[in-house]
Amino acid sequence: MARHDRMRLGAFLYPGGHHVAAWRHPSSNADAGVNAAHYRQLARTAEAAKFDLIFLADGVSIRGDDLDALSRTAIRYVGQFEPLTLLSHLSAVTERIGLVATASTTYNEPFHIARKFASLDHLSGGRAGWNLVTSADPREAWNFSRESHLAHVHRYARAEEFVDVVRGLWDSYEDDAFVRDREGGRFFDPEKLHLLAHEGEHFSVRGPLNVPRPPQGHPVVVQAGSSEAGKALAARTAEVIFTAQQTLDDAVAFYADVKGRMARYGRDPDHLKIMPGAFPVVGRSEAEAQDTFASLQALIHPVVGRSLLEQLTGADLSAYPDDAPVPEMPETNGGKSRQDLFLRLARREGLTIRELSLRAAGARGHWTIVGTPVQIADALQERFVAHGADGFNIMPPTLPGGLDDFVALVLPELRRRGLFRQDYEGSTLRENLGLPRPAHRMPLSSSGSSERGAA
Repeated sequence: MARHDRMRLGAFLYPGGHHVAAWRHPSSNADAGVNAAHYRQLARTAEAAKFDLIFLADGVSIRGDDLDALSRTAIRYVGQFEPLTLLSHLSAVTERIGLVATASTTYNEPFHIARKFASLDHLSGGRAGWNLVTSADPREAWNFSRESHLAHVHRYARAEEFVDVVRGLWDSYEDDAFVRDREGGRFFDPEKLHLLAHEGEHFSVRGPLNVPRPPQGHPVVVQAGSSEAGKALAARTAEVIFTAQQTLDDAVAFYADVKGRMARYGRDPDHLKIMPGAFPVVGRSEAEAQDTFASLQALIHPVVGRSLLEQLTGADLSAYPDDAPVPEMPETNGGKSRQDLFLRLARREGLTIRELSLRAAGARGHWTIVGTPVQIADALQERFVAHGADGFNIMPPTLPGGLDDFVALVLPELRRRGLFRQDYEGSTLRENLGLPRPAHRMPLSSSGSSERGAA
């Protein structure tokens, strides 16, 4: 079936770049994680290029226990800003680009998340998005008075209820509740305030939120899980999915699977944008692109590559030499879909542990494309036209250079083909993504009488 829409593009900003050795490369900023001027530059570049959104990942622990490996990397949540604080800063230096931050449903409370993202939506004039994750790293539990990480199934059960509570809190007030009538002395209309009064298995939340309804109605809900539980949650609640597939067949199958689940929730498949990660290494010639990638791969310290692979798969590989075939791995309580992706990649290509570590070190399981602007545009177009994606979360190997190269070399080719916008369609993230603004869903009235609408 032909497509008549355009690609959606996110700029996934990961301190000095997405390659595990990016911080060592001369084209990156080694102190990027805590360099506000660096992020301001990136945000302005992405907005000038008309990207739909900026995307920031997050974790609430350092990823790993091997201090030697950790001390040699800058991408495992070591030495970087908290994302909502950073996006609040960037909202003041941008006007149209969406601002998406990651926040865990396992190590937050719904009221906190609802309040923070509603505030960011107001600060930015309707450009906020929440990337909902359940947390994959067991070390996060130790920072929140827990001895162990919740089991995968329990994390997703909590997430299902969590997102419903957050959306209910965003509907605490009707859109026109705040009349601010100075002469009449009425700040808000009490008939347009509604209590959530939620009582569930995981949460008891009375409400109301103490922030007016967000400009977008609800900030855009992004979801990053691709396990069975993750796909079920996304089909019911997500408006954007950030995912990882290595092959065209896998991408098309994932796209059809998730979109095919939406009818049971009364949802239009066009109201969910699937945006897998893409790690483009751009060169003016294919040889230049390959040389750029090789120069980054050469900077990977051996202990960093192996440690990163263990963290991504949740497996202890210390009993195996680097040149051994990738062994079977016990089921992880972390990221199940990512472990499965790496195992299938290793089996499909017959990779050793060292070879798989090198593959992980670039894009951490996301799609790596090395080539000329035409070759990269061809690859993106193929997945888009085949209904394997609605767009892509672009993961530059180094920053700012990798983003600059994509903007200068690949975007003109995508625009020449009519695949990417010339200018923003609207002023909010929803408008630019082509997503509807959700109608207010009536929770309990302020007096407590039942006026609950559909979930």
